[in-house]
Amino acid sequence: MAKILQIETATSVCSVAVSIDGKTIAVKEETGQNLHAGNLTLFIEEVIKKADLTFKDLDAIAVSKGPGSYTGLRIGVSTAKGLCYALDIPLIAIETLEMMTAGFLIKNSNYSGLICPMIDARRMEVYTAMFNTDLEILEPTSAKIIDASSFSEFLANQKITFIGDGSSKCKVALNSPNAFFCEDNFNSAGNMSLLAKHAFTKRLFEDVAYFEPFYLKDFVVTQPKKQKT
Repeated sequence: MAKILQIETATSVCSVAVSIDGKTIAVKEETGQNLHAGNLTLFIEEVIKKADLTFKDLDAIAVSKGPGSYTGLRIGVSTAKGLCYALDIPLIAIETLEMMTAGFLIKNSNYSGLICPMIDARRMEVYTAMFNTDLEILEPTSAKIIDASSFSEFLANQKITFIGDGSSKCKVALNSPNAFFCEDNFNSAGNMSLLAKHAFTKRLFEDVAYFEPFYLKDFVVTQPKKQKT
């Protein structure tokens, strides 16, 4: 049975879980600004202990690869890679938007419709994709500026539930009777358990030396405004 440590740091949620054979057995997570650097390793130690395991018991590390926060992803991926090096175990990368969709479907097993996960970028921009209930991608991951015409071809005749921290700001723009919104948190490392098990079984491993997060957009450093004298 595969014992996998799972890390999610793509948004403001700092989340760590342990799964055994696709079943989540321990989770530690907290939501807030600038949590990842100070809490991630502590959360990892806590869930390992809670799962009654040691680091040497782990068979792989799974990490949410993005898109999402540049800083959060960098911290999560660098931590995962360091553990893989130290323990000599494989690295599994899980697409963040797929993980969110899987979490929604776990909680809504009888749902019929499409799922559109959204991660807040800036202003009216989100990182998003479109999935059906079989986790098949109907629209690939992209950065979108949401307006009244967004997803019109889907909303014309299908129910879509928009999830994630980027969905709430899109309610006004996506004014359709087929648009529904769920503000529950699906950025939990526990939501990648089945995806991680599938990747482990299929040996879909990353090259630890060269793997980089899926930032989607280049990181832009903004200069602070000069104060007037």
